[in-house]
Amino acid sequence: MAPSGSRSDDCWRVLYWIPVLFISLIVAWSYYAYVVQLCIETVENMGEKIVYLLAYHMLFIMFVWSYWQTIFTKPMNPLKEFHLSHPDKELLEREDRRESQQEILRRIAKDLPIYTRTMSGAIRYCDRCLLLKPDRCHHCSACDMCILKMDHHCPWVNNCVGFANYKFFMLFLAYSLLYCLFVTATDLRYFIEFWTNGLPDTQAKFHIMFLFFAASTFSVSLAFLFAYHCWLVCKNRSTLEAFRAPAFQHGPDKNGFSLGTNKNFLQVFGEEKKYWLLPVFSSLGDGCSFPTCLVNPDPEQPSLPSGRNPSIKSAGESHQFPPKPLRDSQSRLLNNGQSEGSEDRDKRGTSNPGLTIEKET
Repeated sequence: MAPSGSRSDDCWRVLYWIPVLFISLIVAWSYYAYVVQLCIETVENMGEKIVYLLAYHMLFIMFVWSYWQTIFTKPMNPLKEFHLSHPDKELLEREDRRESQQEILRRIAKDLPIYTRTMSGAIRYCDRCLLLKPDRCHHCSACDMCILKMDHHCPWVNNCVGFANYKFFMLFLAYSLLYCLFVTATDLRYFIEFWTNGLPDTQAKFHIMFLFFAASTFSVSLAFLFAYHCWLVCKNRSTLEAFRAPAFQHGPDKNGFSLGTNKNFLQVFGEEKKYWLLPVFSSLGDGCSFPTCLVNPDPEQPSLPSGRNPSIKSAGESHQFPPKPLRDSQSRLLNNGQSEGSEDRDKRGTSNPGLTIEKET
């Protein structure tokens, strides 16, 4: 007999799919309302009918494809070098003194490309997954695992949006917005005719009128959400980082991972233009290490007269983290087409900050 806790978890997992089921039912109804009731039953001009059906199905396929990818793309696990080995785990559990635990974590972390830390200055360690968190990685309580470059947990896809599926999520927002705008625009004429009694009162009237209201309402909400995530992509921030800036050696810096708008876009969509509009994975990197640029000031904040953050220590004042080469595709982002101030970036943005290593609470 299965434990009661296991049954409870299964029930919650089923409930988590209710928002996805709701969206799926809305989409299925919209397909019936648009294709059958509008195009087949109401539109009389054959040329207009064919154009509507072709354009609609193209958007519908891309919308469903990107939504499917966002839902069913499993989060990627951090690389094995970030996980504690069995001997290290036992050694850490045997130690009662905080200083000894710090020494163990320091030995494990010394060769890892970790640039960020907690607000208190500790290495970001997850005691549930037993790993040193890579940069931009966070533990999701709903998924009960650490998510690489976690953006947020989305109930509408019953999945975490992170490194593995953020591009799919962006395309899902884009295609769903285009889908709703297209339906609203092509349905508007017939909506007005039904509203003014210019067409006979048939079964299609309810579907066409409600379809217009639903599509226009979703268009507004999707437009705001898509615009916000476009801004995040241009800044190379996640939703979590927008609310709480990642902490580096010199303190919190929400522009720490920003490489400029073009390179920030490539981080998410990749360098192959032929894949940009397709929901296939093409993001750069491995999700565990990211190029950093700690020199560009935030234009939204006043700059210091000296152009430098006084809290930044010189290289000789802090322990230098052993650098680890980035993936070739990431390295090219830093090497090609350097913008103004690249010399200063080489001096300050490429060094690996020293970290105070403590267990995160």
